[in-house]
Amino acid sequence: MTNDAFPPFAFNTTPSVRFEAGAARRFGAIAGPILGARILFVTDPGLRALGLCDAALASLEEAGIAVTIFDRVEADPSLATLTAAVETGRAAGVTGVAGFGGGSSLDVAKLAALLTGSGEDLDAAWGVGNAKGPRLPLALVPTTAGTGSEVTPVSIITVGEEEKRGVSSPLILPDIAVLDPELTLGLPPAITAATGIDAMVHAIEAYASKSANNNPLSKMLARQALQLLGAHIETAVFAGHDMAARSAMLLGSMLAGQAFANSPVAAVHALAYPIGGTFHVPHGLSNALVLPHVLRFNAPEAAGLYAEIAADAFPELAHEDGTQGRCGSFIEALAALSKKLGLPAQLREVGIGEEHLAKMAADAMKQTRLLVNNPRELREADALAIYRAAW
Repeated sequence: MTNDAFPPFAFNTTPSVRFEAGAARRFGAIAGPILGARILFVTDPGLRALGLCDAALASLEEAGIAVTIFDRVEADPSLATLTAAVETGRAAGVTGVAGFGGGSSLDVAKLAALLTGSGEDLDAAWGVGNAKGPRLPLALVPTTAGTGSEVTPVSIITVGEEEKRGVSSPLILPDIAVLDPELTLGLPPAITAATGIDAMVHAIEAYASKSANNNPLSKMLARQALQLLGAHIETAVFAGHDMAARSAMLLGSMLAGQAFANSPVAAVHALAYPIGGTFHVPHGLSNALVLPHVLRFNAPEAAGLYAEIAADAFPELAHEDGTQGRCGSFIEALAALSKKLGLPAQLREVGIGEEHLAKMAADAMKQTRLLVNNPRELREADALAIYRAAW
């Protein structure tokens, strides 16, 4: 017997989430029992230089845990970086892995835990559901409010000069995510803005995803995420030490992560990847640059869905009459928000020439795992038209 109202779906998320201001200072007590006596601590050089890791590292030392630090993660982490992290962990005989930082550090930590624990061949693990495991115990601590990587079963690695490949498997969900809004207080306005828009994109694309696994839980989480993010992103950008705003952004980012982890993202991300992979534009900004243009393209198929969530992000749109009008106002409000937050609005502003657009469109079409979720079928000519509109 079929149930058209509630078709079958699967929902997986991180089994334990700890949200607490100051939690990083107690990281040893919180995560030590899970990770064991010897851990690989994965982070980036910027966070080390800022001292943002110090409290967590001190708490691990106080708990009597031997820590091997790998702090060489870069933006859009490379296969070479991942390989080095795995080799470092194996050489130290670690019993668990902690990822501390933005999405790049968390992604490296996920695969370091998998490959160190299982010894499997990464080439066989790429794609959806191909990882075999087992992995080492894993704890993730986000320091930005954007990727939601602490609750997503996906890790993205840059292979070669430009290609991004992903491992998608519930196996790489961590055992625990530790969310400490104090860690985000010092984020610069530009990073706060770009990562915040990234989180909003996650919620929007999850809600409208054509995935067969789009489900009531993801939709509920996406709407709650948009309410938190929309209400607090400006304060977080312009008054960065506002703890309430930072807390709302970190929680909203996680909720959006839970949503898109189970109802996957689509063409905004597919078109953002060539911008980041080729031109090394930060991921959140790459999304922001194409967001309104992709939504306008999708509107003939997705206007009703966008209209449903418009007032979650922008409460003033609740008074907008008509599906088409509310959808249009939602898209314009998102474009205006990016501009108000100080983000570049056009591809040319981040050093992309018009002559690059055709190759970017061809590269975007390689993101088949994302494009299949888009509410409207998108061909290479459409991708090129969207890039031209964004240029």
